[in-house]
Amino acid sequence: MSRAALLVLADGRFPAGGHAHSGGAEAAVRAGRIRTPADLAEFCRGRLHTAGLTSAALAAAAAAGLDPLVLDEAADARTPSPALRTTARKLGRQMMRAARATWPSDELHALAAARPRGAHQPIVLGLAARAAGLGPEAAGHCVAYEMVSGPATAAVRLLSLDPFDATGVLARLAPELDEVARRAAVAAAEAVVDGVDALPAASAPLLDVMAEAHAAWPVRLFAS
Repeated sequence: MSRAALLVLADGRFPAGGHAHSGGAEAAVRAGRIRTPADLAEFCRGRLHTAGLTSAALAAAAAAGLDPLVLDEAADARTPSPALRTTARKLGRQMMRAARATWPSDELHALAAARPRGAHQPIVLGLAARAAGLGPEAAGHCVAYEMVSGPATAAVRLLSLDPFDATGVLARLAPELDEVARRAAVAAAEAVVDGVDALPAASAPLLDVMAEAHAAWPVRLFAS
């Protein structure tokens, strides 16, 4: 595994469009659910162990070589919110452009041709990790980190939160990020044998509800 490739893929400056999305933090801030660093930590923890685990496992399965089209359908089934499905595919298109320019591969090109409107972002990320020589657990780490770093970065802008406090939240979540990535890789290995139904389908209904409300706002700082 190339540690340098892992750092490039997980870097928030990788041009995949994630900076324009709050991961649900903007809606949570407006609803009063995130006001302090402690609130942010609980929000990120909840997101990590639900939608984060599900997405990390999908990415790990793509990195393990499962059919990305089957995984994309599985991602649809695990994303009940139309707004979140739209966001996932938009981010997938942006990730695809960056990944194909950085680590071109036949698998990425084939998925881009099969899903011109965009595949779910974790699937594209998993294929990008595979093209970069990374394994399933590394792909899971990238997704898990993105699931918490996006809201943490957004909270700094939305609340004028001290960036040191936001970074401290991420640092204290590190052991849980490792555990989610490990569980994602285990689930991917099981899915290789038993099919995609072996992948987790953890849900976060409040994130779905807030995503639908956020999509209807006439004015917002973040796309999602």
